Amino acid sequence: MKQLIAVTLLLLMTTPCLMAQKKELSQARSSIKSGKYADAEKTLTALLKDSTNRTNKRIWLAYYDAVLGQYEQGNEKLYLKQQYDTASFFAKALQMLTIAETLDSLTTDNRKSLSQQLNALRPNIFNGGSFLLRKNKWADAYRYYEAYLDCARQPLFQAYHYDSLDTRMPEAAYWATYCGYKQQDPVLTLRYSKQALQDTTKADFTLQFIAEARRLLKDDELYVQTLEEGFRRYPQFHYFFPRLMDAYANMGQHEKALALTDSALTVNPSSELFLFAKSTTLLRMERYAESIKYSERLIELNPNLAEPYFNAGTAYVNIAERQNDKRDKKLMRQAYQKACPFMEHYRKLMPKEKAKWAPVLYRIYLNLNMGKQFDEIDRLLKEK
Repeated sequence: MKQLIAVTLLLLMTTPCLMAQKKELSQARSSIKSGKYADAEKTLTALLKDSTNRTNKRIWLAYYDAVLGQYEQGNEKLYLKQQYDTASFFAKALQMLTIAETLDSLTTDNRKSLSQQLNALRPNIFNGGSFLLRKNKWADAYRYYEAYLDCARQPLFQAYHYDSLDTRMPEAAYWATYCGYKQQDPVLTLRYSKQALQDTTKADFTLQFIAEARRLLKDDELYVQTLEEGFRRYPQFHYFFPRLMDAYANMGQHEKALALTDSALTVNPSSELFLFAKSTTLLRMERYAESIKYSERLIELNPNLAEPYFNAGTAYVNIAERQNDKRDKKLMRQAYQKACPFMEHYRKLMPKEKAKWAPVLYRIYLNLNMGKQFDEIDRLLKEK
């Protein structure tokens, strides 16, 4: 008896709720028929705030129709070149897609009609991402590209085989990867990066974004591997070579760094960057004569570059120190004499780099007994 009373009370409580729901749904449908789509959407979203309504297929279908009506109104205004919020138009397309996917998870009764309709407007999901991308709204643009890509795994679109037939998928993946990179979010950057690499026209940049994501995640091994792949595929792309050189230098892998410069110079023997990298690597490896050779070659190509003068001057100073250890004063003095014009020219080109050239010139002038020049450098070094 008590159980019967409880059931009766539950029915009495539920019936008014169902009646209210039915009334509001009927009201929303009337608004849709009369073209008051925004009013219908407001009513339906209010209904969906109640968790008991979220599995009601009729509410979701009406909700889809309400948003579709607004989308079509916006499309007409844009076609007629009337004033309309373009961002709102694209937002409605994305909203329809989300609603349809939810509805399809509840019932497949409308799958064919919904998929046909959304397949036709799906390019506007891509276009919405591009629109927001141009406005530097990286997070918002990412949502559109992700939705575009996600269609491939949705049962709603299983008949369209987007992964194999949609040629814009790699491009969408690239822009999603780019948006993740611009947000400095390594997880978002990497999410579609493998697919983005299929866009071969932009694979060099994709590898850069992947490398930066690995760096932010402090995954040093994969970071270096990505740099190596990037250099192997795109040796003259601006990003990979200098960072790979830095990585090898930081790990003390000078032989790898030297091999890298050799590979680079086979691609472009007159590259100032590659020649300077080889000069610097040889200097670090204490192969001073070879370092000087590449510095002089670089100076011949471009006399206005400062750093080759510093490398050559430093190499000669180090040679002088070796001769000092051997107590060969003559050869030591000759080496300092050769170092002097290089370091003085570096000073001329880079006067503000006193911390680099002043200590070296101090040592040169001291060992060459150049009193006047030594006194000047001594005063400079004592200045705060």
